[in-house]
Amino acid sequence: MMTTKYWIGIACRDHVRLGTAGGFCQLGHGKAAPVRRLRPGDRIVYYSPREQMRDGDLVQAFTAIGRVEPGWPHPHDMGGGFVAHRRKADWFDASDALIQPLLPRMSFTRDHPNWGMVMRRGAFAIKQEDYDIIADAMGATQR
Repeated sequence: MMTTKYWIGIACRDHVRLGTAGGFCQLGHGKAAPVRRLRPGDRIVYYSPREQMRDGDLVQAFTAIGRVEPGWPHPHDMGGGFVAHRRKADWFDASDALIQPLLPRMSFTRDHPNWGMVMRRGAFAIKQEDYDIIADAMGATQR
């Protein structure tokens, strides 16, 4: 039996909204390798630094939380010759949670005064305890 892993994906809020509406997750600007690391049942949280990809208002919040669904990563033609890789995801009912109040509580930011650099990785695994802190802050209806 595989154990559940917990992940953070980084994406602007506009892109997160597309994923939650479409029932998918996409990581690292559509790269295949990050979504291949995900397994059915894994949990994923999105952190959104801004509203839009390279611009827009600051968000600095966790904006979606859910579970990776069964199925393999699949390519999706985004147009203009760009093909992104996605996985199906079930998104939980939750509210945005600002990151600032959580920084001293999460192991991956607690001892990092430059926590923004930690969040620039695009996608990374976190501890279940960190996931639980975020899920509680978001008021997630499922875990």
